[in-house]
Amino acid sequence: MRTLLITHFRSDNSPTPRSRLLGGRRLWTGAVAVFVLMCFLGPVASQAWAGAKDDYANARQGMVETIAALAVLTEREVGRRALDTAVMDVMAKVPRHEFVPEILRGLAYLNRPLPIGHGQTISQPYIVALMTDLLRLTPGAKVLEIGTGSGYQAAVLGELAAKAFTIEIIEPLGRLARKRLARLGYGNVEVRIGDGYYGWKEHAPFDAIIITAAASHVPPPLVRQLKPGGRMVIPVGQHFLVQFLTVVEKHPDGSVTMRQILPVRFVPLTGDH
Repeated sequence: MRTLLITHFRSDNSPTPRSRLLGGRRLWTGAVAVFVLMCFLGPVASQAWAGAKDDYANARQGMVETIAALAVLTEREVGRRALDTAVMDVMAKVPRHEFVPEILRGLAYLNRPLPIGHGQTISQPYIVALMTDLLRLTPGAKVLEIGTGSGYQAAVLGELAAKAFTIEIIEPLGRLARKRLARLGYGNVEVRIGDGYYGWKEHAPFDAIIITAAASHVPPPLVRQLKPGGRMVIPVGQHFLVQFLTVVEKHPDGSVTMRQILPVRFVPLTGDH
């Protein structure tokens, strides 16, 4: 599998740059890059875009065009040149600026992960779109997300599925995400605070499961809670080593197959497991 240089700086949830994988020169860490952006770009951009819905709409459209361009670049890894139209329409609709700290709203529609507090980040838009696309959601689907964060991925899922359940282990983030999603009208998204490794038995089985943190292995409880014929998308690998975005398919007979898509870098899945 070839490795593409998708981003210009390291991040905890961005595709892994070629120079890093092949032992090339060191790049800035995501934390340093974000700090610089916050100090020098955030306030200026926020003032320029504050309260201007048309500007946000234009920025979202630019973000969607970037996602489309990256889909072409990752054709060999993903297997096609374009993501599903329904997914792209939702990416153009969900207000990402509502899910980032106010000081960073001016950067919300760049294809960059951004910090949301408690050592966590909101994933870059391309990764959100790709992972959602790989789930192959249908309008009547019931989906489980592990790692709510600020709630952005859950909002995207809520636009596409009939019901979305999402679990966040960091209580302050979970509470804020629950309030934010309710305020924005996502009544079909339910937030739970807890350890997502064990899933949500009360609402299983799920048509699809998405994990937004890297695990060293595919959690067996989540495989059991995946409906036959369903799909799971999860980054698999150790925190400081190469991780691969992986699609897990559960077949009608209960057997499971896995396929690696492309190298990524996510924050680790935490909990008592």
